Amino acid sequence: MRAVPLDPFDLESYGGHLTVSADDARAAAELLDGVITRTPVTESRALSTIAGTKVLLKCENLQRAGSFKVRGAYVRLARLSPEERERGVVAASAGNHAQGVALAAGMLGIDTVVYMPVDAALPKVAATRGYGAEVRMVGTSVDEALAAARVEAARSGRVLIHPFDHVDVVAGQGTVALEILEQVPDVATVVVPLGGGGLVAGIAAVLAEVAPHVKVVGVQAASAAAYPGSLKAGKPMAGTLGATMADGIAVGLPGDVPFGIVQKEGVEVRTVTEDQLSRALLAVLERSKLMVEPAGAAGVAGIMAAGPGVFQGPVVAVLSGGNIDPLVLLRVVQHGLVAAGRYLKLQVRLMDKPGALARLVETIAAAGANIVAVDHTRTDVSLSVSEVSVNLQLETKGEEHRTAVVERLESEGYEVAAF
Repeated sequence: MRAVPLDPFDLESYGGHLTVSADDARAAAELLDGVITRTPVTESRALSTIAGTKVLLKCENLQRAGSFKVRGAYVRLARLSPEERERGVVAASAGNHAQGVALAAGMLGIDTVVYMPVDAALPKVAATRGYGAEVRMVGTSVDEALAAARVEAARSGRVLIHPFDHVDVVAGQGTVALEILEQVPDVATVVVPLGGGGLVAGIAAVLAEVAPHVKVVGVQAASAAAYPGSLKAGKPMAGTLGATMADGIAVGLPGDVPFGIVQKEGVEVRTVTEDQLSRALLAVLERSKLMVEPAGAAGVAGIMAAGPGVFQGPVVAVLSGGNIDPLVLLRVVQHGLVAAGRYLKLQVRLMDKPGALARLVETIAAAGANIVAVDHTRTDVSLSVSEVSVNLQLETKGEEHRTAVVERLESEGYEVAAF
């Protein structure tokens, strides 16, 4: 699916400039004092082992409304004129910006309409409504919801609160960098989930001025990565939005403001697969006891995929959000277990004789695997009259054990198909 082209860029709506400075972020931090949470930084020994250097997690998943988005949203809304506040605001988001805008608008007494994709996570929709915003479901992507929000802004006079393409929003997100520098003074690399670019741009702009030795790396989902092509072309280009579990960074067109900063500061952009995202989420949940959404784990996925010696440490990975639908979490965890080799699906053919299934189960037990589910089928057209098909779901201890289980079954004469 192609990203929906947005309206032509209007410099006046950005206050007449496209840059963000460290002073802009400091001013934003003053506005946010008493509004947001100063989120903690925690070391991850497991990730440090993988990266071959010290890795710490900046826990924006523990921020108010569950993500960093409230930083930029509040700064943007707080700087509206009385007349603009009276007109109300409109926003578009897959969930985190929606909640940030709704929360900030509620604090400031501003009427809010938010457009969200029709398949947005139900908890995010419910939370946005819970903060007092009117939610309208439209389109299948953030880009389509944003196009609808622009139409509403033109029709009603509401002020569009863009999720990433405004200097006030980028300055608000840049406050994350100010906190990182205070919490990890010797930081050498910051790895950040990358969608439209507001968070990466804010961090990069601040660090380029205050700590230019610190490298910033943005990580996108491979199936929804518009930045690599845009950087190559030298301007924001609409990319193809494929299916990804990381809905929070599934943005098909970089913003003018963040793109300019990302390009100017030479931010490195990497991509990660769905398997890598799910494994990262599982690792953070299991080893750091932190709940993150797939988009929020993109930075961790980038570190895990890179392996040892690639990033100079200390490395700070920003966990950008923790708003995840429990049903999605269930699927992602299962996907992560499969990707990590700890969950195995098998199809085994047996002769339809008494005791055949019991012997198969004994063989699996002897191999040290735990059976989660069994489906016994006699009616498949691919089977002969004397055969049955057994589908099994097993828990294993990792890739080596997974391979050993299959080899054990094959050595016992079973015809095995592993998935």
